[in-house]
Parts: sequence; structure tokens; C-alpha cells
Amino acid sequence: MPPRLEIRNESRIKRTHRRDVLRRLAERVCEGEGRHGDLEISVLLCDDARIAELNRQYRKKRGPTDVLSFGQDGEQPDGSRVLGDVVISLETVARRCKGNPRAMREDVRLLFCHGLLHLLGYDHATRAEDQVMRARQARYLGRMPQAK
Repeated sequence: MPPRLEIRNESRIKRTHRRDVLRRLAERVCEGEGRHGDLEISVLLCDDARIAELNRQYRKKRGPTDVLSFGQDGEQPDGSRVLGDVVISLETVARRCKGNPRAMREDVRLLFCHGLLHLLGYDHATRAEDQVMRARQARYLGRMPQAK
């Protein structure tokens, strides 16, 4: 069963993703990571002010960032498992991509994949962890890993 995605766009920026593309990516990542069953992932697309507020509240860091992940991994009464929430700032994406729609869609895919990997337990606090996470992202996005 493919993961269920709940996607909400609170940003003024639209048409930066395709629901079916993100759903297939989530399915590929979860399958590749051995996560099966009735899984649920929430995605919030927002602006810099909203993500900066969340960044300050939960990470004690000032200013906006591109993506945040909030893991839950809890079982619901219906038997489904909520992996957590991925929050993406579309203003940051637009700025980084200079408003190019195709580049923005690709960046949203990358950030969603990155956030989902965090929900599945990956981190990039050390160089070794960063290399593993980049390799996983590249694998699931069908790209070569980028050197840092």
C-alpha cells in the first residue's frame, strides 16, 4: 500500500509540485527503506515567516530555512502509522531557484525527499551521516550524489 500524503499549501506560491510525483517518490523511498504498511505523511508548503516561526519554536534557531521535519511515528486507532510532517518554505525555494518553475519543482522534490529521510531516521550532523543521506537522496531522485 503506498503511503498516504496529506499536502497543504499555505503559500501564495502555487504550482510548485505535483501530488502524484511526490506520492510516487514517497512510495519509492518507503519501499527502499523497508517501511511498509499503512503509512501517512503530512506536507506543509508555506512561506518564510511560517517556517521561521517553526524553526524558532522547535529548533531555537532564528530565520527561515528550506525544510523542517517533525517525526511522529505513531500508530493511529485505524492501524495506520503517522511518520510525521515535512514543512517546506516555497519562498526560500523560489529565491534559490530564481523563480524558475521547473527548478522549483525539482527543488521541492529534493526537499521532500530530504525531509522524508529525516522522518525515517537519517541525519546529517556528521560528515559520514551527510554522505549517507546525500547518497540516499540521489538514489531515490535518480541523480548522482553531489560532493559537499
